Amino acid sequence: MKKAYLSVIAVFVSALMFAQEGTGTKIDVDINKDSAAWYASPWVWVVGAAVFILLLVALTRGGGRQAD
Repeated sequence: MKKAYLSVIAVFVSALMFAQEGTGTKIDVDINKDSAAWYASPWVWVVGAAVFILLLVALTRGGGRQAD
């Protein structure tokens, strides 16, 4: 009985594998590598990191006030 069960499972898996093969249609994905997106420039990341660090330092210092 186990052999029959495993044979049926093997046939089912084999049919699924054949169903995954392409039918001759080719999907063409056009990736525009020369995009002018603002977030693709390294200077944007450098400026953003600098602003974040300055903001973090300003918030953690607390303005230098001490309660007397």
